[in-house]
Amino acid sequence: MLYLELSCVFTMSSYKGQHLYLQIITMIDGIGFRRDIGASSPPLADKAQYRNRKGNMIKLFKVKEKQRAENPNGTAPVKKQSAGELRLHRDMGELNLPKSCSISFPNGKDDLMNFEVTIRPDEGYYLGGTFIFTFQVPPMYPHEPPKVKCKTKVYHPNIDLEGNVCLNILREDWKPVLNINTIIYGLYHLFTQPNHEDPLNHDAAAVLRDNPKMFESNVRRAISGGYVGQTLFPRCM
Repeated sequence: MLYLELSCVFTMSSYKGQHLYLQIITMIDGIGFRRDIGASSPPLADKAQYRNRKGNMIKLFKVKEKQRAENPNGTAPVKKQSAGELRLHRDMGELNLPKSCSISFPNGKDDLMNFEVTIRPDEGYYLGGTFIFTFQVPPMYPHEPPKVKCKTKVYHPNIDLEGNVCLNILREDWKPVLNINTIIYGLYHLFTQPNHEDPLNHDAAAVLRDNPKMFESNVRRAISGGYVGQTLFPRCM
């Protein structure tokens, strides 16, 4: 906001004569800057204040000019999206997930590159369990796959106790034509069809291969919040 205010001020000189000068007060964003003109000069204190205020006024003008140059429309600046973010926006718009899978954004949807996927298998060994995966999408996506980890500690031949996931499309078989939807379906099938031939948890894989009934019993114990061997698993039902 900018406006000018003119006021007439009479001062008394040493000769007791009346002299007139004008005060010009400039308001910028609520800050007043006064300039006095006329036959008589204002007191020295006012001159010092004027010089200080004039300097501040010039600085404010420079700041305003810089802001207008950087953002001529006066709207909030918009963050430029990377190619990975643009592709991820498209992926999210094309999601077609089964009812047993859902997606959430713990950091808010402004942070699209980090999200969580929850899988609740409706068949197989892991029926009734709830398993959460974290996704970190790199700026080079889709030329690089997302980094996916299982947040839920689970007894599984293809997921180790640190949450690392053995899924071929997240490693050597990743291609830029694949998308988030493909990965989520791949994770879902790990629970309906666990694979003992490409294990991260070798003990679980051996039990699945040699004794499927015992494997099923171990899974039920684990997701109920019990021990398998010497490892305690949290309840995730």
